[in-house]
Amino acid sequence: MTPKPVSSPWLALSLLLGINLFNYIDRYILAAVEPLISKDLFPNDTDAKGKVGLLATAFLLSYMLLAPLFGWLADRLSRWHLIAFGVAIWSLASGASGLATTFTLLLITRVFVGIGEAAYGPAAPTIIADLFPIAKRGKVLSWFYVAIPVGSAIGYAFGGHFGEHYGWRMPFYLVTIPGILLAILCLPMKDPRIALQKASLAPPKKSIRLQDVLALFKIPSYAYNTAAMAAMTFAIGGISFWLPSYLFTYRAADFGPTPSLGQINLTFGAITVLAGLTATLLGGWLGDRLRPRFPSAYFLVSGIAIGLSFPCILAILYCPFPTAWIFVFLAVFFLFFNTGPSNTALANVSPPAIRSSAFALNILLIHLLGDAISPPLIGWIADRSDMNKAFLVVAATTLLASLLWFLGARFLARDTETIARLENPLPSPTSPTQG
Repeated sequence: MTPKPVSSPWLALSLLLGINLFNYIDRYILAAVEPLISKDLFPNDTDAKGKVGLLATAFLLSYMLLAPLFGWLADRLSRWHLIAFGVAIWSLASGASGLATTFTLLLITRVFVGIGEAAYGPAAPTIIADLFPIAKRGKVLSWFYVAIPVGSAIGYAFGGHFGEHYGWRMPFYLVTIPGILLAILCLPMKDPRIALQKASLAPPKKSIRLQDVLALFKIPSYAYNTAAMAAMTFAIGGISFWLPSYLFTYRAADFGPTPSLGQINLTFGAITVLAGLTATLLGGWLGDRLRPRFPSAYFLVSGIAIGLSFPCILAILYCPFPTAWIFVFLAVFFLFFNTGPSNTALANVSPPAIRSSAFALNILLIHLLGDAISPPLIGWIADRSDMNKAFLVVAATTLLASLLWFLGARFLARDTETIARLENPLPSPTSPTQG
């Protein structure tokens, strides 16, 4: 039986990409205006950076702790409706961040941003995995994940510009309405899983038990990948939150007598766009290209790239600007190179019936062990020592991630083949039945 056409795969990908873009814009506005928030809410407080770092932790705690719940729901309900709910919640919470008059209120709004993203995070990549076959997932998921560097960069530039000229609250107000409109666009979209189940082209729904989800850790490549992604997330979370502040505060002499926070954010944002976009797309393409010859290519590509980021991070700390901008570019490039391959491997080794739950559990663990702790830890070290020593901790985690991906490479081909046997092949997204 041929299934009825579902929403166009490329239309679905475009909408999810747009949502993911706003997702990261919303996240990194906070990092862009952090010096302004510290000055406004914590004047003359020697522990200001450690406290402001808790804003990132509050967001991540709600995001990662609720992701398993929404992953469980996404394996049962319409994922598009869950996404619409999540986007609406985090957009309203972003607007409320600008209204916050105390640190406590700002902390609460960041919690609700995390709740909204928890509804979105597990569902979006599994829709893409349903719409595109294994052979194309690396490239397609890379397009989805380019929103991370591009959205982050826009968040830095957007937040830095409007924060400097109109106050730190204005950037939060401006992202609210576009987010609500994106939520509304999700409502008419059709879940591909439902259509495919009716056509018997997808695994039937079954009762999913806790032990089914915990059994994911019996898949070695899932476990190694999650551990490596946690180390990577620690590094990216620490660098992305603190680097603009580091440049503005600790390296101010490199930028003249009157350094501009807006200009620093704009430069860092431009580098993040160019390096992150190029690396994310190239990483997914290279993983797909090498996979026929090297079945563990997704892990090998990831391990080599993040290992190369280590010397680049060290060079940022000890080279003068503007020369150091070259190493900022290279560090961002190698950190983002693994985004497509690692997430593609995650989809390929997760059983189809619990794929949303598998992504949700991954979200919980990589943030619990990664960027939920790195911003306050780096802030704490910087308050008691200096930012250079704090960033040395970040650099060390990149080597740990590299080691874990190389260890997991021994199992990736076998685990991918095992899961592939559970999946019925789907029609090509370019075929007539896919619209």
